[in-house]
Amino acid sequence: MYSYVMLGASDMEQSRQFYDAFFGALGLPPGIANGDRYFYVGHSGTFGICPASGSQLASHNSVGTVGFGALSPQDVDAACLAGQAAGGMRTDDPAGWLDTGVDGPLYMAYLRDPSGNKLCVLHQPPEAGAESSPEKGPTTP
Repeated sequence: MYSYVMLGASDMEQSRQFYDAFFGALGLPPGIANGDRYFYVGHSGTFGICPASGSQLASHNSVGTVGFGALSPQDVDAACLAGQAAGGMRTDDPAGWLDTGVDGPLYMAYLRDPSGNKLCVLHQPPEAGAESSPEKGPTTP
């Protein structure tokens, strides 16, 4: 549905290391440098980080979340662990299965990047009898 998402970073090197580890756990290559920005390209979109403007700190919305798809619950956990090891912070939301009755069961986990941006990693099992599996790479939930 989207073409790209760009988030600001207070510390570009720390954020690059975080996203290289986070996306690496989801099977994506390290970020592609483009000037002072980094881009991570998946099958359904592009995710980028850029430095905060001037002397401003990167900002985040208290309810805004960027969601990324994973192939399995194990990939969800691996991405969160890789993100934590690279300077990310787990949120108070516990990882686990959720069934809202709308989209079917979802395995979800949340964390914040080093600049405080909230991320969700989720796995949605394919419907019974479906021929395709969830897409690998950044997706919108």
